[in-house]
Amino acid sequence: MIYTFIGNGILRFNVSINMKQIKEEQLVYETLKETIVEPGRYICNPQLTADERFPEDEPVFSILYGGVGHEAAGILMLIGLIVYILTPIIGAWLLSQTSGEVLNSYGKKVLFFVAIGLLIALFTDLTRYGIGDYPFGNVLLLAINHIITWTLVGLVVAWRMKPGKEAKPD
Repeated sequence: MIYTFIGNGILRFNVSINMKQIKEEQLVYETLKETIVEPGRYICNPQLTADERFPEDEPVFSILYGGVGHEAAGILMLIGLIVYILTPIIGAWLLSQTSGEVLNSYGKKVLFFVAIGLLIALFTDLTRYGIGDYPFGNVLLLAINHIITWTLVGLVVAWRMKPGKEAKPD
């Protein structure tokens, strides 16, 4: 929690990636409000060339509309907090289901959580790179952030979790 507070609350890590400001924001906002009425993810491509292809070196924009406004911020923050608390608890429960060999080793318990961070980085963050998604530098930062977060969770859980049953010989 301290790491997340410093990273997002003070250093504004997520804001710097997910809440960049647009020049002429009100003009863009009014255009989107008139054009996009259904929640969803939209792609805005450049006009096709004479030979029916997308032109090279032209930007593609991704527009995401979740269907809610600022009135939902309170409940969404509460849901986020619940998920934020439940996720490491579920991770600790999963760890408790592993072998005694893992549970008796501080390093292996930490590596269990590092692996969770790596899986999240691979399957959520790194897959968000590309046309209409995040630039590569941002997905790399998001992935590193998840790995660091889960490593810190692992350090704390491994420190607090009691050793497990003795490992059974194979």
